[in-house]
Amino acid sequence: MTEIVTFGETMLRLSPPTGERLSTARTLDARAGGAESNVAVAAASLGVDATWLSKLPESPLGERVVRELRSHGVEPAVAWDDDPDARLGTYYLEPGGEPRGTDVIYDRTGASITTVSPDELAVGRAEAANYCHTSGITPALSTAAAEATRTLLERARAAGTTTVFDLNYRRKLWSPAAAREGFRELFPEVDVLVAAQRDAATVLDRDGETDDHPGDSPAARVARGLAADHDFETVIVTRGDEGALALHDGTVTRQPVYEAETLDAIGTGDAFVGGYLAKRARGGDVETALSWAAATAALKRTVAGDLAVVTPEEVRSVVASDGGGIDR
Repeated sequence: MTEIVTFGETMLRLSPPTGERLSTARTLDARAGGAESNVAVAAASLGVDATWLSKLPESPLGERVVRELRSHGVEPAVAWDDDPDARLGTYYLEPGGEPRGTDVIYDRTGASITTVSPDELAVGRAEAANYCHTSGITPALSTAAAEATRTLLERARAAGTTTVFDLNYRRKLWSPAAAREGFRELFPEVDVLVAAQRDAATVLDRDGETDDHPGDSPAARVARGLAADHDFETVIVTRGDEGALALHDGTVTRQPVYEAETLDAIGTGDAFVGGYLAKRARGGDVETALSWAAATAALKRTVAGDLAVVTPEEVRSVVASDGGGIDR
C-alpha cells in the first residue's frame, strides 16, 4: 500500500551555471521541481512508498519529469494531456549571492495541470494511503486545480487517510485575500496544517500577538489559534533560522534547525515536510518526526536542485549529532 500520496504541479527548472546571468548564459541546467513532488522524493529517499498525482503534457518534457521522479523512487500516477498545444510549466532560477540574491522567473501559464479535473486523478491511491499531501500552490493555479484539490482532500479524508496541507503561499500566484478565501474553503478537509510563520501572518492575519497563553511564543499562539478555530489534528509552524514547532494533542514541541552549509536552498521546506511525513508514516511520534524533518531540510541545503536526495543513514547521523535536537 502507498504510504504517502502527493498532488500538485511539477515544472522544469532551468538554471545557468553559478555566477552567470540568464541574460548571458549559453547553457542551462534542467531539473524537475515542484513542491508536492519534492515532498514525495524526500519521503521516498527515506524508504517510504510515495506516489505523486498530477497532469502532464503527453510530450518528451512530460516524460522527462516522470523519468526523473521514478529515478528517485517515486511512483507517478499521471493524467496525460494529449492536446497538441499542451505544455509543461517551467521556471528559470538565477542563483546569486548577496547583495544580488537569487531570482526566479515563472513560465507556467496554460500548463496542463491548470485543466486537471477530479475524475482524471487516481483518487483511489489517496483513499488507500496513510497520508495525502498537497500545498497552497496547487489551488492557486486555476479554478479547476482548486476544485481537484478540494475533491481529493475530501475523498481521502472520508476514507480515513490523514490529510496534510502546506500553506506554501506564493505572492506571484494570488493575493493574500484570495489565498485566505481559498485556504479556508479547504481547511475543513485538512488534518495536519503546515505553515511558515510569515505566511500565517500575511495570509491568515495570525501574528501570535495576543494575550492568550502568555507563556507561549507568538508561533505557539498561532498554532493554538489555528488548531482551535479549524479543528486541526496537528499544526506545524516553521520559523526559518529559528526552527519549527508542532502543536499536537495540546502539547507544543519545538525543534531547532541543524546547521548546514547551503549550496541550494530551493526545496528546503518541502524536504522538511517529506522528512516529517516519512517518519510519521512509519509510526514515529511528533517529536521524532520533527527532528527528522529538520535533519532532512538541513541535508537538502547541501544538494543542488529542488530534490532532497538524501539517505536514512544521513538523517540519523544529523539527528544524533550535537547540532540540534528537541527543545521542550
